[in-house]
Amino acid sequence: MTRVLVVNSGSSSLKYQLIDTDSEAVLAKGLIERIGQNIGSLTHETGGEEFSSEPATPNHDAAFEAMIASFVEHGPDLAESPLAAVGHRVVHGGARFFAPTVVTEQVEKDIDELSEYAPLHNPANLAGIRAAAAAFPGVPQVAVFDTAFHQTMPPAAYTYAIDEATAAKYRIRRYGFHGTSHKIVSERAAQFLGIPLGSSKIIVLHLGNGASACAVDGGRSVDTSMGFTPLQGLVMGTRSGDLDPAVVFQLARFGGLSLDDLDALLNKKSGLLGLTGSADMRDVTSAAESGDEKARVALDVYTHRVKHYVGAYLAQLGGADAIVFTAGVGENASAVRAGSLAGLEGLGIEIDPELNAVRSREPRRISTDSSRIQVLVVPTDEELEIARQAVTVV
Repeated sequence: MTRVLVVNSGSSSLKYQLIDTDSEAVLAKGLIERIGQNIGSLTHETGGEEFSSEPATPNHDAAFEAMIASFVEHGPDLAESPLAAVGHRVVHGGARFFAPTVVTEQVEKDIDELSEYAPLHNPANLAGIRAAAAAFPGVPQVAVFDTAFHQTMPPAAYTYAIDEATAAKYRIRRYGFHGTSHKIVSERAAQFLGIPLGSSKIIVLHLGNGASACAVDGGRSVDTSMGFTPLQGLVMGTRSGDLDPAVVFQLARFGGLSLDDLDALLNKKSGLLGLTGSADMRDVTSAAESGDEKARVALDVYTHRVKHYVGAYLAQLGGADAIVFTAGVGENASAVRAGSLAGLEGLGIEIDPELNAVRSREPRRISTDSSRIQVLVVPTDEELEIARQAVTVV
Protein backbone atom coordinates (compact mmCIF):
# COMPACT_ATOMS: atom_id res chain seq x y z
CA MET A 1 0.00 0.00 0.00
CA THR A 2 1.35 3.42 -1.04
CA ARG A 3 -0.22 6.07 1.16
CA VAL A 4 -0.10 9.83 0.61
CA LEU A 5 -1.46 12.39 3.03
CA VAL A 6 -2.92 15.30 1.08
CA VAL A 7 -3.06 18.66 2.84
CA ASN A 8 -4.91 21.81 1.80
CA SER A 9 -3.89 24.42 4.34
CA GLY A 10 -5.78 27.70 4.58
CA SER A 11 -5.21 30.67 6.84
CA SER A 12 -7.67 29.39 9.45
CA SER A 13 -8.48 25.89 8.25
CA LEU A 14 -6.82 22.64 7.24
CA LYS A 15 -8.39 19.96 5.05
CA TYR A 16 -6.73 16.58 4.73
CA GLN A 17 -7.17 13.19 3.08
CA LEU A 18 -5.22 9.97 3.48
CA ILE A 19 -5.22 8.21 0.10
CA ASP A 20 -4.00 4.79 -0.94
CA THR A 21 -2.60 5.68 -4.36
CA ASP A 22 -2.51 2.03 -5.46
CA SER A 23 -6.29 1.61 -5.19
CA GLU A 24 -7.03 5.36 -5.09
CA ALA A 25 -9.25 4.74 -2.07
CA VAL A 26 -9.76 7.49 0.52
CA LEU A 27 -8.79 5.90 3.83
CA ALA A 28 -9.66 8.95 5.93
CA LYS A 29 -10.43 12.62 5.55
CA GLY A 30 -10.95 15.54 7.84
CA LEU A 31 -11.34 19.26 8.36
CA ILE A 32 -9.92 21.46 11.07
CA GLU A 33 -11.36 24.97 11.37
CA ARG A 34 -10.77 28.05 13.55
CA ILE A 35 -6.97 27.71 13.49
CA GLY A 36 -5.53 30.70 15.33
CA GLN A 37 -8.29 30.72 17.92
CA ASN A 38 -8.11 29.15 21.36
CA ILE A 39 -10.46 26.30 20.52
CA GLY A 40 -10.73 24.76 17.07
CA SER A 41 -13.25 22.49 15.40
CA LEU A 42 -12.19 19.10 13.99
CA THR A 43 -14.09 16.45 12.08
CA HIS A 44 -12.40 13.17 11.11
CA GLU A 45 -14.05 10.59 8.85
CA THR A 46 -12.93 7.01 8.38
CA GLY A 47 -14.61 3.64 7.88
CA GLY A 48 -17.98 5.27 7.31
CA GLU A 49 -17.95 7.02 10.68
CA GLU A 50 -17.46 10.67 11.57
CA PHE A 51 -15.81 11.88 14.77
CA SER A 52 -15.83 15.45 16.10
CA SER A 53 -13.73 17.26 18.67
CA GLU A 54 -12.67 20.75 19.74
CA PRO A 55 -8.88 20.72 20.15
CA ALA A 56 -6.70 23.70 20.94
CA THR A 57 -5.45 25.06 17.60
CA PRO A 58 -3.52 28.29 18.19
CA ASN A 59 -1.42 27.65 15.06
CA HIS A 60 -0.86 25.18 12.23
CA ASP A 61 1.60 23.09 14.25
CA ALA A 62 -1.11 22.51 16.85
CA ALA A 63 -3.61 21.71 14.10
CA PHE A 64 -1.29 19.02 12.76
CA GLU A 65 -0.91 17.58 16.25
CA ALA A 66 -4.70 17.46 16.54
CA MET A 67 -4.95 15.72 13.16
CA ILE A 68 -2.36 13.09 14.17
CA ALA A 69 -4.18 12.55 17.46
CA SER A 70 -7.37 11.82 15.48
CA PHE A 71 -5.54 9.22 13.40
CA VAL A 72 -4.18 7.64 16.61
CA GLU A 73 -7.59 7.58 18.27
CA HIS A 74 -9.85 6.72 15.34
CA GLY A 75 -7.51 5.33 12.67
CA PRO A 76 -6.13 4.43 10.29
CA ASP A 77 -2.80 3.93 12.01
CA LEU A 78 -0.25 6.16 10.29
CA ALA A 79 2.57 4.04 11.71
CA GLU A 80 1.18 0.85 10.18
CA SER A 81 2.38 1.78 6.69
CA PRO A 82 4.81 4.69 6.33
CA LEU A 83 3.66 7.66 4.28
CA ALA A 84 5.22 7.86 0.82
CA ALA A 85 4.73 11.62 0.84
CA VAL A 86 2.68 14.51 2.10
CA GLY A 87 1.16 16.34 -0.87
CA HIS A 88 0.36 20.02 -0.48
CA ARG A 89 -1.86 22.29 -2.52
CA VAL A 90 0.03 25.51 -3.23
CA VAL A 91 -1.99 28.14 -5.04
CA HIS A 92 0.67 30.22 -6.79
CA GLY A 93 3.80 28.80 -8.39
CA GLY A 94 4.37 31.74 -10.72
CA ALA A 95 6.38 30.88 -13.82
CA ARG A 96 8.92 28.95 -11.71
CA PHE A 97 6.99 25.74 -11.05
CA PHE A 98 5.34 23.68 -13.77
CA ALA A 99 5.37 20.24 -12.12
CA PRO A 100 4.97 18.67 -8.66
CA THR A 101 8.07 19.58 -6.67
CA VAL A 102 9.73 18.08 -3.59
CA VAL A 103 10.00 20.89 -1.06
CA THR A 104 13.53 21.98 -0.25
CA GLU A 105 14.78 25.03 1.60
CA GLN A 106 14.99 26.87 -1.73
CA VAL A 107 11.47 25.81 -2.75
CA GLU A 108 10.17 27.12 0.60
CA LYS A 109 11.90 30.41 -0.10
CA ASP A 110 10.39 30.58 -3.59
CA ILE A 111 6.86 29.88 -2.31
CA ASP A 112 7.35 32.58 0.31
CA GLU A 113 8.50 35.08 -2.33
CA LEU A 114 5.47 34.23 -4.48
CA SER A 115 3.21 35.18 -1.56
CA GLU A 116 3.32 38.67 -3.01
CA TYR A 117 1.07 37.38 -5.81
CA ALA A 118 -1.24 35.26 -3.61
CA PRO A 119 -1.20 36.89 -0.16
CA LEU A 120 -4.38 35.11 0.92
CA HIS A 121 -3.13 31.65 -0.04
CA ASN A 122 0.63 31.05 -0.26
CA PRO A 123 1.48 32.02 3.34
CA ALA A 124 -1.13 29.55 4.62
CA ASN A 125 0.06 26.87 2.20
CA LEU A 126 3.61 27.39 3.43
CA ALA A 127 2.51 27.20 7.07
CA GLY A 128 0.98 23.80 6.29
CA ILE A 129 4.19 22.59 4.63
CA ARG A 130 6.30 23.62 7.61
CA ALA A 131 3.90 22.07 10.11
CA ALA A 132 3.82 18.82 8.13
CA ALA A 133 7.62 18.70 7.92
CA ALA A 134 7.79 19.05 11.72
CA ALA A 135 5.10 16.43 12.24
CA PHE A 136 6.50 13.91 9.74
CA PRO A 137 10.29 14.28 9.73
CA GLY A 138 11.93 12.38 6.90
CA VAL A 139 8.74 12.13 4.83
CA PRO A 140 9.00 14.00 1.49
CA GLN A 141 6.85 17.11 1.33
CA VAL A 142 5.60 17.67 -2.24
CA ALA A 143 4.13 20.94 -3.47
CA VAL A 144 1.50 20.69 -6.21
CA PHE A 145 0.77 24.09 -7.73
CA ASP A 146 -2.61 25.37 -8.94
CA THR A 147 -0.82 27.32 -11.65
CA ALA A 148 1.28 24.46 -13.04
CA PHE A 149 -1.33 23.01 -15.41
CA HIS A 150 -1.60 26.36 -17.17
CA GLN A 151 2.11 26.62 -18.00
CA THR A 152 1.23 25.16 -21.42
CA MET A 153 -0.70 28.28 -22.43
CA PRO A 154 0.79 30.02 -25.47
CA PRO A 155 2.11 33.60 -25.18
CA ALA A 156 -1.00 34.90 -26.94
CA ALA A 157 -3.12 33.64 -24.03
CA TYR A 158 -0.92 34.59 -21.09
CA THR A 159 0.47 37.96 -22.24
CA TYR A 160 -1.19 41.19 -21.12
CA ALA A 161 -0.94 44.15 -23.51
CA ILE A 162 0.94 46.47 -21.17
CA ASP A 163 4.46 47.91 -21.34
CA GLU A 164 6.79 44.96 -21.86
CA ALA A 165 9.52 46.15 -19.46
CA THR A 166 7.01 46.83 -16.69
CA ALA A 167 5.39 43.43 -17.16
CA ALA A 168 8.77 41.68 -17.04
CA LYS A 169 9.95 43.59 -13.95
CA TYR A 170 6.85 42.74 -11.92
CA ARG A 171 6.11 39.35 -13.55
CA ILE A 172 2.73 40.52 -14.80
CA ARG A 173 1.04 37.83 -16.92
CA ARG A 174 -1.87 35.43 -16.81
CA TYR A 175 -1.09 32.45 -14.57
CA GLY A 176 -4.45 30.73 -14.11
CA PHE A 177 -5.60 28.65 -11.14
CA HIS A 178 -7.66 25.55 -10.25
CA GLY A 179 -5.16 23.63 -12.37
CA THR A 180 -5.43 20.33 -10.50
CA SER A 181 -9.20 20.38 -10.93
CA HIS A 182 -9.11 21.28 -14.62
CA LYS A 183 -6.55 18.54 -15.22
CA ILE A 184 -8.34 15.63 -13.54
CA VAL A 185 -11.79 16.68 -14.77
CA SER A 186 -10.70 16.99 -18.41
CA GLU A 187 -9.04 13.56 -18.18
CA ARG A 188 -12.15 12.00 -16.66
CA ALA A 189 -14.36 13.64 -19.27
CA ALA A 190 -12.30 12.17 -22.13
CA GLN A 191 -12.41 8.77 -20.44
CA PHE A 192 -16.19 9.03 -19.98
CA LEU A 193 -16.63 9.91 -23.66
CA GLY A 194 -14.30 7.11 -24.74
CA ILE A 195 -12.06 9.42 -26.76
CA PRO A 196 -8.26 9.79 -26.65
CA LEU A 197 -7.21 12.59 -24.31
CA GLY A 198 -4.52 13.64 -26.80
CA SER A 199 -7.06 14.53 -29.47
CA SER A 200 -9.85 15.84 -27.23
CA LYS A 201 -11.16 19.40 -27.05
CA ILE A 202 -12.85 20.10 -23.73
CA ILE A 203 -14.12 23.21 -21.95
CA VAL A 204 -14.09 22.78 -18.17
CA LEU A 205 -16.24 25.05 -15.98
CA HIS A 206 -15.04 24.85 -12.37
CA LEU A 207 -17.86 26.65 -10.57
CA GLY A 208 -17.50 26.92 -6.82
CA ASN A 209 -17.08 29.83 -4.42
CA GLY A 210 -14.06 30.50 -6.62
CA ALA A 211 -14.80 29.87 -10.29
CA SER A 212 -12.83 29.54 -13.51
CA ALA A 213 -13.17 28.27 -17.06
CA CYS A 214 -10.45 26.47 -18.97
CA ALA A 215 -9.98 25.51 -22.62
CA VAL A 216 -8.20 22.14 -22.72
CA ASP A 217 -6.81 21.00 -26.06
CA GLY A 218 -5.34 17.50 -26.13
CA GLY A 219 -5.05 17.44 -22.35
CA ARG A 220 -3.18 20.77 -22.26
CA SER A 221 -4.46 24.09 -20.96
CA VAL A 222 -4.46 26.65 -23.76
CA ASP A 223 -6.51 29.37 -22.09
CA THR A 224 -8.18 30.04 -18.75
CA SER A 225 -10.32 32.78 -17.24
CA MET A 226 -8.40 33.54 -14.03
CA GLY A 227 -5.38 35.72 -14.62
CA PHE A 228 -2.50 37.26 -12.69
CA THR A 229 -4.54 36.48 -9.58
CA PRO A 230 -7.74 34.47 -8.96
CA LEU A 231 -9.74 37.73 -9.20
CA GLN A 232 -10.12 37.82 -12.99
CA GLY A 233 -12.75 36.00 -15.01
CA LEU A 234 -16.09 34.60 -13.90
CA VAL A 235 -18.37 36.05 -11.24
CA MET A 236 -17.64 34.27 -7.94
CA GLY A 237 -18.97 34.09 -4.41
CA THR A 238 -17.23 37.26 -3.22
CA ARG A 239 -14.99 38.22 -6.18
CA SER A 240 -16.06 40.50 -9.01
CA GLY A 241 -14.36 38.69 -11.86
CA ASP A 242 -13.80 40.72 -15.05
CA LEU A 243 -13.93 44.48 -14.48
CA ASP A 244 -12.90 47.55 -16.47
CA PRO A 245 -9.63 48.65 -14.76
CA ALA A 246 -10.84 52.25 -14.96
CA VAL A 247 -13.45 51.43 -12.31
CA VAL A 248 -10.57 51.16 -9.85
CA PHE A 249 -9.25 54.60 -10.90
CA GLN A 250 -12.73 56.09 -10.53
CA LEU A 251 -13.27 54.70 -7.04
CA ALA A 252 -9.82 55.84 -5.91
CA ARG A 253 -10.06 59.34 -7.38
CA PHE A 254 -13.65 60.21 -6.62
CA GLY A 255 -14.65 57.69 -3.96
CA GLY A 256 -11.54 58.08 -1.83
CA LEU A 257 -11.00 54.32 -1.58
CA SER A 258 -7.48 53.22 -0.64
CA LEU A 259 -5.66 50.30 -2.25
CA ASP A 260 -6.61 48.12 0.72
CA ASP A 261 -10.24 49.26 0.42
CA LEU A 262 -10.29 48.37 -3.27
CA ASP A 263 -8.67 44.99 -2.63
CA ALA A 264 -11.28 44.17 0.02
CA LEU A 265 -14.12 45.42 -2.19
CA LEU A 266 -13.23 43.37 -5.26
CA ASN A 267 -12.03 40.21 -3.48
CA LYS A 268 -14.29 40.00 -0.43
CA LYS A 269 -17.37 42.18 -0.96
CA SER A 270 -18.26 41.67 -4.61
CA GLY A 271 -19.56 38.80 -6.74
CA LEU A 272 -22.78 37.20 -5.56
CA LEU A 273 -22.29 38.70 -2.11
CA GLY A 274 -22.11 42.21 -3.50
CA LEU A 275 -25.13 41.71 -5.75
CA THR A 276 -27.43 39.91 -3.32
CA GLY A 277 -26.00 39.94 0.20
CA SER A 278 -25.18 36.21 0.06
CA ALA A 279 -22.14 34.47 -1.41
CA ASP A 280 -23.94 31.10 -1.42
CA MET A 281 -25.40 30.10 -4.79
CA ARG A 282 -28.04 28.00 -3.00
CA ASP A 283 -29.40 31.16 -1.37
CA VAL A 284 -29.28 33.08 -4.64
CA THR A 285 -31.10 30.46 -6.73
CA SER A 286 -33.72 29.92 -4.02
CA ALA A 287 -34.36 33.65 -3.79
CA ALA A 288 -34.53 33.98 -7.58
CA GLU A 289 -37.08 31.15 -7.76
CA SER A 290 -39.13 32.99 -5.11
CA GLY A 291 -39.26 36.12 -7.23
CA ASP A 292 -36.46 38.16 -5.69
CA GLU A 293 -35.44 40.60 -8.44
CA LYS A 294 -31.89 41.22 -7.17
CA ALA A 295 -31.24 37.49 -7.00
CA ARG A 296 -32.66 36.97 -10.50
CA VAL A 297 -30.41 39.67 -11.93
CA ALA A 298 -27.40 38.26 -10.07
CA LEU A 299 -28.07 34.80 -11.48
CA ASP A 300 -28.38 36.29 -14.96
CA VAL A 301 -25.08 38.17 -14.55
CA TYR A 302 -23.39 34.99 -13.33
CA THR A 303 -24.60 32.79 -16.20
CA HIS A 304 -24.04 35.54 -18.79
CA ARG A 305 -20.36 35.62 -17.83
CA VAL A 306 -20.07 31.81 -18.03
CA LYS A 307 -21.69 31.85 -21.47
CA HIS A 308 -19.25 34.55 -22.58
CA TYR A 309 -16.28 32.27 -21.80
CA VAL A 310 -17.92 29.21 -23.34
CA GLY A 311 -18.27 31.12 -26.60
CA ALA A 312 -14.71 32.43 -26.42
CA TYR A 313 -13.25 28.99 -25.82
CA LEU A 314 -15.32 27.38 -28.55
CA ALA A 315 -13.66 29.89 -30.86
CA GLN A 316 -10.18 29.28 -29.41
CA LEU A 317 -10.52 25.50 -29.70
CA GLY A 318 -12.31 25.55 -33.05
CA GLY A 319 -15.18 23.55 -31.54
CA ALA A 320 -15.36 21.13 -28.64
CA ASP A 321 -16.14 17.53 -27.83
CA ALA A 322 -17.61 18.46 -24.48
CA ILE A 323 -18.45 21.22 -22.02
CA VAL A 324 -17.98 19.97 -18.46
CA PHE A 325 -19.40 21.37 -15.23
CA THR A 326 -17.60 20.62 -11.97
CA ALA A 327 -17.08 21.81 -8.34
CA GLY A 328 -19.78 22.70 -5.80
CA VAL A 329 -21.97 24.93 -7.95
CA GLY A 330 -21.21 23.20 -11.23
CA GLU A 331 -22.02 19.78 -9.84
CA ASN A 332 -25.17 20.72 -7.93
CA ALA A 333 -26.88 23.81 -9.35
CA SER A 334 -29.02 22.66 -12.27
CA ALA A 335 -30.40 26.18 -12.79
CA VAL A 336 -26.87 27.54 -13.25
CA ARG A 337 -26.01 24.83 -15.77
CA ALA A 338 -29.20 25.46 -17.73
CA GLY A 339 -28.81 29.25 -17.70
CA SER A 340 -25.15 29.12 -18.69
CA LEU A 341 -25.87 27.24 -21.93
CA ALA A 342 -29.37 28.52 -22.73
CA GLY A 343 -29.79 29.73 -26.31
CA LEU A 344 -26.73 27.93 -27.64
CA GLU A 345 -28.66 25.34 -29.64
CA GLY A 346 -27.39 26.96 -32.85
CA LEU A 347 -23.87 26.03 -31.74
CA GLY A 348 -24.88 22.40 -31.26
CA ILE A 349 -25.34 22.61 -27.47
CA GLU A 350 -28.59 21.27 -26.04
CA ILE A 351 -29.25 20.37 -22.40
CA ASP A 352 -31.86 17.72 -21.56
CA PRO A 353 -33.94 19.18 -18.68
CA GLU A 354 -34.65 15.77 -17.14
CA LEU A 355 -31.03 14.65 -17.22
CA ASN A 356 -29.96 18.05 -15.89
CA ALA A 357 -32.25 17.65 -12.88
CA VAL A 358 -30.63 14.37 -11.80
CA ARG A 359 -28.34 14.59 -8.74
CA SER A 360 -25.44 12.15 -8.60
CA ARG A 361 -21.82 11.90 -7.47
CA GLU A 362 -20.97 10.00 -10.66
CA PRO A 363 -19.88 11.46 -14.02
CA ARG A 364 -22.93 11.87 -16.22
CA ARG A 365 -24.19 13.33 -19.48
CA ILE A 366 -26.89 16.01 -19.31
CA SER A 367 -27.11 16.90 -23.02
CA THR A 368 -29.73 15.61 -25.46
CA ASP A 369 -29.04 12.78 -27.88
CA SER A 370 -29.04 15.32 -30.73
CA SER A 371 -26.55 17.71 -29.10
CA ARG A 372 -23.42 17.86 -31.28
CA ILE A 373 -21.34 18.94 -28.26
CA GLN A 374 -21.73 16.74 -25.21
CA VAL A 375 -22.51 18.45 -21.89
CA LEU A 376 -21.25 16.58 -18.84
CA VAL A 377 -21.19 16.88 -15.07
CA VAL A 378 -17.96 15.39 -13.72
CA PRO A 379 -17.20 15.62 -9.98
CA THR A 380 -13.77 17.04 -9.30
CA ASP A 381 -11.23 15.37 -7.03
CA GLU A 382 -8.34 17.72 -6.45
CA GLU A 383 -7.05 15.69 -3.50
CA LEU A 384 -6.68 12.56 -5.61
CA GLU A 385 -4.89 14.53 -8.32
CA ILE A 386 -2.49 15.97 -5.73
CA ALA A 387 -1.83 12.47 -4.38
CA ARG A 388 -1.21 11.12 -7.88
CA GLN A 389 1.22 13.90 -8.68
CA ALA A 390 2.99 13.68 -5.31
CA VAL A 391 3.73 9.98 -5.64
CA THR A 392 5.24 10.44 -9.12
CA VAL A 393 8.17 12.47 -7.75
CA VAL A 394 9.03 10.32 -4.73
